[in-house]
Amino acid sequence: MPAVSRLFVWIICSGLGLAFSPLANAQLSVLTSIKPVQLIAAAVQDGLGTPDVLLPPGASPHHYALRPSDVRQVGSADLVYWIGPDMEAFLDKALTARKQPSVALQTLPGLHLRHFGEQGDAHVDDHGDEGHAGDQGDEHDEHDHDHRPGSLDAHLWLDPANASVIAEKMAADFAQADPANAVRYQQNLASFKQRLATLDGELRQRLAGVAGKPFFVFHEGFDYFEQAYGLKHVGVFSVAAEVQPGAAHVAEMRARLSGAGKSCVFSEPPARPRLAETLTAGLPVRLAELDPLGASETADARGYEQLLRRLADNLADCLEAL
Repeated sequence: MPAVSRLFVWIICSGLGLAFSPLANAQLSVLTSIKPVQLIAAAVQDGLGTPDVLLPPGASPHHYALRPSDVRQVGSADLVYWIGPDMEAFLDKALTARKQPSVALQTLPGLHLRHFGEQGDAHVDDHGDEGHAGDQGDEHDEHDHDHRPGSLDAHLWLDPANASVIAEKMAADFAQADPANAVRYQQNLASFKQRLATLDGELRQRLAGVAGKPFFVFHEGFDYFEQAYGLKHVGVFSVAAEVQPGAAHVAEMRARLSGAGKSCVFSEPPARPRLAETLTAGLPVRLAELDPLGASETADARGYEQLLRRLADNLADCLEAL
């Protein structure tokens, strides 16, 4: 079909009821909300362009405020992918104004979704109250959001099986928007899924030896990864970013750490909670970091795999040293 004519051929997005016109000779413009989604899109778009990401490094998807330039970028992209309102509520209004398709990944069929409180684990908030997973006090750190029991755990990209489902959707969308390169998108998808299967086996082998070793987190954001690889944190310390807990609460958290014996406590970059050193001083506890957003990963064909590998390595390195 001549290029000029193709500009006016409308294709209905699969399952969305939205329409867009195929590209002529321009590169497909893909915008993703957060880095992990960008990494999955980069694997599918490999060799045909690089997807953009909205949030800058270090920004929290739970508390981000769109700038005017962000709104323009959201409006102009051919395709926009976000986790959904349970992760990036700030995008709702801007996406409603879009004429081109946007995809809330949490709505895709075939995903494994979990909800907070499905597996009861001890949780201590910054007021010293202990309860089930997801119970929160009035104060939250910069990453905390709605972790109430029954609410969706939106960190769904940390399950490689979910990443495969997301990549399949992206490959179909890219092919519809850019049919001249449909074969290449499907080839990229096949390569990505094959590499994921290989990586999955490697991570299972690496993490099998540390299953059952105790660790704590400052943010309940790793349950998909833990579930995929047979791990389970024994507690969550939710602390306010600007409020130093009182001595009684610090003593309570230290008692839990002391009772666990040798253990690891994982925080997230860019900043380790100020409480961490006070909480662990003199105890047989190792401090380390886990980054569920993959801020340091490169947006290329293997970036998502590197995100998972780095999580596994950081977990295993700390737990193996106990």
